[in-house]
Amino acid sequence: AGQGPRSRRSRPVAAPALALVFAAAAKLQMEEENPEDRIVFLIKKAKLSTMKGDVAEADLFLHQALHLAQEAHNTQAISYIYIQMANLSYIRGNLQNAEKLFKAAMTSLVGSGSQLDDNALVEMSLKLASIYATQKQHELATQGYRWCIDTLEEKLHKQASEPLPAEVVVDTQLLLGLCLDSFARYLIDKQQLKLAQSMYERALAISQAVQGERHPQTVLLMNDLAAVLDMTGQQELAFQCVSTALQLARETEHPHEHILLNNLAGILLHRGDYTGAKRVYGQALRQAEEKQDKEAIQHIHEGLAELGARTQSV
Repeated sequence: AGQGPRSRRSRPVAAPALALVFAAAAKLQMEEENPEDRIVFLIKKAKLSTMKGDVAEADLFLHQALHLAQEAHNTQAISYIYIQMANLSYIRGNLQNAEKLFKAAMTSLVGSGSQLDDNALVEMSLKLASIYATQKQHELATQGYRWCIDTLEEKLHKQASEPLPAEVVVDTQLLLGLCLDSFARYLIDKQQLKLAQSMYERALAISQAVQGERHPQTVLLMNDLAAVLDMTGQQELAFQCVSTALQLARETEHPHEHILLNNLAGILLHRGDYTGAKRVYGQALRQAEEKQDKEAIQHIHEGLAELGARTQSV
């Protein structure tokens, strides 16, 4: 009755308990020696390193996992590891290496029987298109974006006669929306504003249908559409669109409300409502500073500078 925690810990370990410890250690060693378990273990360590922000360590673990997967001729693991390595290179801005790894992953997936319209292949093709866009390889970028969109649209069209599982349909629709959104941003950089407007309208329609009017992504797409409407001189439509998006953002406590406010302020500025623009820019700046969003703060100051220049010229 008088034994405390310390006296219990100081007692010798009984033989059955020691046997359990040795058995557990042996099992762990066997699992580590099993190539497949070792591959999974290294991939998990890579994911943890990525979450910690140590992408160099994550890359090291993935290279070790790839070596084991290649020795074991585990094509599924090889494909998966290539994708993870490509994503890491993409995050680090090493676009040439990311391009090589995405292509290797796609080759591996096709070689193991994946169809060309597999969503994983289309998603990697989308990332390749964005790489080409960044590198200003415009012909390849445009071809890539259009291939992704056309492939997914055809896949959804075929499912009327060749039904897909419900979750695959939803995933395909959302991926199509992502492709349209990404292509629209590229088209804005290319000053192809009318086509960008069309892409945003289609992406918004998908998000509204699949995710709902109040979903954060739907609100952001509505804001993006308002921005391109403003760029094409359709200020009244732009104002209506961003006002609806801002109302939804406030109702749902959207984390990027300050970005919508900045967009609204710009639209008010272009409509000639300088007083309203100044007031909304002030609201946007306060929220952006609270969130320490440096990029948004810079954009707001640029808008305020444009407002100042316009009011001085009046």
